[in-house]
This record gives sequence, C-alpha cells and structure tokens, in this order.
Amino acid sequence: MTLSLSKGQRIDLTKTNPGLTKVMIGLGWDTNRYNGGHDFDLDASAFLADASGKVQNDSEFIFYNQLKSPNGAVEHTGDNRTGEGDGDDEQILVDFSLMPAHVDKIGIAVTIHDADARRQNFGQVSNAFVRIVDAQTDKEILRYDLGEDFSIETAVVVCELYKHGADWKFNAIGSGFSGGLASLCRNYGLQV
Repeated sequence: MTLSLSKGQRIDLTKTNPGLTKVMIGLGWDTNRYNGGHDFDLDASAFLADASGKVQNDSEFIFYNQLKSPNGAVEHTGDNRTGEGDGDDEQILVDFSLMPAHVDKIGIAVTIHDADARRQNFGQVSNAFVRIVDAQTDKEILRYDLGEDFSIETAVVVCELYKHGADWKFNAIGSGFSGGLASLCRNYGLQV
C-alpha cells in the first residue's frame, strides 16, 4: 500500500523497506489552467549535497544538461519539454548503494525553464506530485501531492532524501523558491 504524505512529513525509506537500494523518483504536474501561448517546460533536478547542504562539485548537480552523476548513483531519465500526458513527467533514478560517502542528502527540485521570458510561475501549475517507487519491484512506496500553495515562485524544492545513520529517509518539503534554477543552484553552493 502506498503511503500518502503531507508537507513536512518525514519517513524512513530503507529501514522500513529492508533491501531497498534503488528507487525511482517520479515527478508529475499539469498546466491545464495556463493559456499563455508558450509551452510550459518544467525541469526536475537533483542536488547531491554534503552535511552542510552544499554540492561539492558541479558534476553532482543532475539536470537536463547533465543526466548522470559521476559513478551513476543518480540518473535523470530525460527532459520532458511539455508536461503532456498522465503519470510521471520526469524521473530520477537513485542507487543508494553507489552513493558517495560525502553525499548526505539529495535535494529534488522542479524549475520552470525560461519562466521570466514566458511569464510563467508555479501559480499556473496544478496537480504536482512526487512518488517514490522501488526500482527493482516497481512497487510504489510513497506519494506526496504538493497541493497548490504556490504563486509567483519559479522553482519548488519538492523533497529531500537524506542519510540518517546507515539509512535513507524522505522529507516532504514542497517549498516555493524565487529566482528559478540559478538561484536554487547558488543556494546549494554552486557557482552560476
């Protein structure tokens, strides 16, 4: 049975699912209330951060232009430029067994490509969700529906997977962020 989470909830991933090493993070959204004449291109990203919350090098920022971390611990399956269709719009694969020791958390965010020029924001996005699936059994472990609390933000930190001792946990964040992808990158310590 899938667990449904609400904002701020944290749950164990690996402790309550013994043997779990690979997960698929599926992210989806709709833009059915938007009619601005441009495609609505949302992009999922993963920030592999250390204990201080900073990404140590650019190769550990996974997004549409860099689909894989150096050893393959995190992999983005590809950019969806329109968000059309049901189900996941973008997916990120995580292999905990390959995670470098210095990575303490994986921040998962969604940003709007070219948001300022296209005059788009998360107030025009609905039905956004993230779900975690056991990549080996295809069993959905949890789902977090973000709700529609956003307005002028152009980025949303959706969730965080973080290390707790030898285990990995999930934190449902769902916080809007101004300034888009560049601002988000600076927040994680990357030079933009």
